[in-house]
Amino acid sequence: MNVAIIPARGGSKRIPKKNIKPFCGKPMVAHAIENALASPYVDKVVVSTDDESIANVARDYGAEVPFMRPVELADDYTGTSPVVRHALSTLLEKGWDINYCACVYATSPLLTTSLINSCYEMLMNADNTDYVFTAARFSFPIQRAILQTENGGVKPFDEFGITQRSQDLPPAFHDAGQLYWGHQKTWLDTTKRIFGANSKMVVMPDHLVQDIDTPEDWVRAELLYKLLQSESVK
Repeated sequence: MNVAIIPARGGSKRIPKKNIKPFCGKPMVAHAIENALASPYVDKVVVSTDDESIANVARDYGAEVPFMRPVELADDYTGTSPVVRHALSTLLEKGWDINYCACVYATSPLLTTSLINSCYEMLMNADNTDYVFTAARFSFPIQRAILQTENGGVKPFDEFGITQRSQDLPPAFHDAGQLYWGHQKTWLDTTKRIFGANSKMVVMPDHLVQDIDTPEDWVRAELLYKLLQSESVK
């Protein structure tokens, strides 16, 4: 069986109750649940949460919540991998026979089922690959970034890169914060890093990638979502 695990803790501060706040007509986490359930490569969707209200919403939209996440894994400092490892370990202890696992972020409404499928197919067809995840290209060369000093001045982030032409610098990418596929044994192996030499990216266009950390991010994501929905029905 393949599972999709959606981390969704209850302690969001900048956008209170972010994971279940209505987003274009339904709770935010519902978009991730429905897109994962629609994939033929996902047999079950599990939400890892410490919050009963999130658990109830998750169940209403077809996800399973067979355990509650421990408090020590629900603070501001816990990364994604420990949460997924805990979820997988718990499910395996309960007798689930798991092969591959997708980690889908709760706040990824622009993620589509077709992309979930494409990432899984890439993982299946690529030799010696630990993870496949979504990424986006930086629009400006990061080697030419500048930093502000303590006294209000500026300094180059990269002394060499700042002197080069943009077209002569290699492109840089960032994690899209949407989706990560890997075998359950890979997730449980702490020596295997998502952003390692044996991982592959599916590079997304900018308009399909949006962090949702502030109210302004939320408004922009809703506008993008509505635009994409209107384009899909034309």
